Amino acid sequence: MKKRICLMLTCVLLVVSLVGCGSKGNSASDNSDKKSETTTLKGSSDEKYYMCVPISGVEYWFPVFQGMKDAAKALGVNCYYMGTPEYDASKQVEVFDQILAMNPTGILVHPITAESFVDPIQRAVDADVKVVTFAADSPDSARTAYVTSDNTKEGNTAAENIAQALGGKGEVMIMRNPGQTNHETRCDSFVTYMKENYPDINVVAEEISGQDADKTYQAVMTVAQAHPDLAAVFTPEATSAVGAAQAGIELGGGKQKLLVSCCDTSEQVLDLLKDDKFFAAIAPDQYLQGYIAMLNLFFSAHNEMLNPMNSRANDGENLWQVPYCDNGLSIVTKENADSFYIKNYCKQVGVKDVDEMLSPYEVE
Repeated sequence: MKKRICLMLTCVLLVVSLVGCGSKGNSASDNSDKKSETTTLKGSSDEKYYMCVPISGVEYWFPVFQGMKDAAKALGVNCYYMGTPEYDASKQVEVFDQILAMNPTGILVHPITAESFVDPIQRAVDADVKVVTFAADSPDSARTAYVTSDNTKEGNTAAENIAQALGGKGEVMIMRNPGQTNHETRCDSFVTYMKENYPDINVVAEEISGQDADKTYQAVMTVAQAHPDLAAVFTPEATSAVGAAQAGIELGGGKQKLLVSCCDTSEQVLDLLKDDKFFAAIAPDQYLQGYIAMLNLFFSAHNEMLNPMNSRANDGENLWQVPYCDNGLSIVTKENADSFYIKNYCKQVGVKDVDEMLSPYEVE
């Protein structure tokens, strides 16, 4: 199914080079009357696309926005980065509504919780604003597409790596962030994979971190007291993983006692990896995530280029419906950690720092 969806995306990219795009938001019902005769895949200079994220300072988002920005440049449209400083669903909804008030063409959103964004996304769709989710989803909402890495595969990969390193036996714990769909999927798949494939590895604790390194440190230290044979910790993101690593170093008297693994990366995680104080990280292809997501937003806003063999156009529905597209992942170890530093990535893409990377792209 995933391969088929990604193949569909590739095919559309090839086809749309032969057709043109109009201005923002032609409705599906207008398709037959609004076909363009141009031969370039370009939008209008007044189209505005926004990224809306929680905890805007988290490094994960930076390459995602770079991918979105590169796609926006290629398409000739504007794009902007916005978010909240804290992990708070209500605050993120406020930012989403602020964006909505600026009459955007489309919004790329990473919802903290699925439920909190059902109504906001519906408000956007009612205002003819297209919405695509990325990394985390709101599956019951009216978003037109969801772009992510395979979160089940991420959890399974982390579990397999740890299991192999432990020789198929031992005690492990996980940290959770309840309500965030991608994090819950990663944790659930980790637990399920261990139970089904490594019955001699016991998940002895599941604690809540809320993406807080200090809470994770305290949780790991407490669990280690009750389970002195604790051998590994899995976190679904990088921030709390730093706290787990700090606990493991303290428990090991300056050396890493625990195998700590996480999804995503950060400079601290990469430094720990290179210093042999962290086991491994699972990194989604963030740049590709942003690039693909921007393409999905653009196609959602330009239904006039599509000619599907179904009745959705007559029913007034948005014709671009991609329930899931996988952007791929990598396993990060000491050997390849240098490729994942933001400072190195800034040099690669030709910007001086993160501030420049997150600056808006506006059509001249």
